[in-house]
Amino acid sequence: MVYATGDKIGPRRLRVGMVGGGRNAFIGAVHRMAIRLDDRADLVAGALSSDPENARLSGIDIGIAGERAYSDFREMAKAEASRADGIEAIVIVTPNHMHAPVARAFLEAGIDVICDKPLSATLREAEELAALAKASGLVFAVTLNNTGYAMVRHARELVASGALGAIRIVRAEYIQDWLTLPIDADGQKQAEWRTDPARAGRSACLADIGVHAFSLAHFVSGIAPSEVAADLTTFVPGRRLDDNAHVLMRYASGARGVLVASQVSPGNYNRLSVKVYGEKAGLEWHGHEPEYLRFCELGKPHVILTRGGAEVGGEAARVSRMPAEHPEGYVEGFANLYRDAIALISARRGGQPAGASVSSQVPSIEDGLLGMRFIEASVDSHEAGGIWTPVATRR
Repeated sequence: MVYATGDKIGPRRLRVGMVGGGRNAFIGAVHRMAIRLDDRADLVAGALSSDPENARLSGIDIGIAGERAYSDFREMAKAEASRADGIEAIVIVTPNHMHAPVARAFLEAGIDVICDKPLSATLREAEELAALAKASGLVFAVTLNNTGYAMVRHARELVASGALGAIRIVRAEYIQDWLTLPIDADGQKQAEWRTDPARAGRSACLADIGVHAFSLAHFVSGIAPSEVAADLTTFVPGRRLDDNAHVLMRYASGARGVLVASQVSPGNYNRLSVKVYGEKAGLEWHGHEPEYLRFCELGKPHVILTRGGAEVGGEAARVSRMPAEHPEGYVEGFANLYRDAIALISARRGGQPAGASVSSQVPSIEDGLLGMRFIEASVDSHEAGGIWTPVATRR
């Protein structure tokens, strides 16, 4: 799949659409920035809102032609599938409860899917969706975007190389303070739907940010817990779902882990971190300092590895755009995921392999399903008094 412009020949841009992400939606704009960064896709259609006028105006805002600014995602899937120049992939940035029905409509229309996390509002829907995606043969990528940071990729390579030895301890943390006050009760749009069981699912904090910490720990360590023991708390009176979570994790290998997620911790805007310790060495990465990875071999001074530095190559070098000390961050990490997902989709549509170095980096529907199983097991554990609860790997 190529395009020609003057004397230049390169990969043709993928035609993509978006469901959700209209005016006043935070994450939709972030996805659009990430899509644009590497200039490998064109956003040509959207059902950005279920309200027709908002859908029309939101389309105008980002340059979508009027006849391709839909207010019904099912109409969009049908119409785009029938066009010679129809979209080749759909980006889903709706509230949780709409992820599965939207994804199902586009999978059934033969369109590849890039879906925001969590995979759905319920585990049953997630499992049904995973089965449909597998049967379709289409690409289904989940935007667990924190796996896209260059130094997170390097951390994963270090673990996989055996530099840490057998993994003993996994720690993941994602803490914020934006729900410390009852802004959901006051009608704040982003808070209101995230704390509504009908739209968010069985958990607010775990489904919103805990699943990011979980996927990051799984991505870097290469192992997933076999059972969890969870304590979920709702600190703000009247709130319908949890706003704080502490989860212990046991791994079949004998490793142990802990995950902390909180949205009621004053003084923390957006603190994400992962720490993995093995028998020979340990590493730490912090989202607010994404350029750096702390690595320490037992008995030796710790070192700070820097993105773009001479000592950092491989996957981190592949996904770096700027030299060392020219800061990259949140949008670039998001864009790395999009660049690789677009490469996967383009390769599938062109009947060619994408290459292991790309396909192994993109969180798949199975990764999204694992996150849902983690949430489900954690809520089950909490409701049973914090008992150890299995995390099903297949069901």
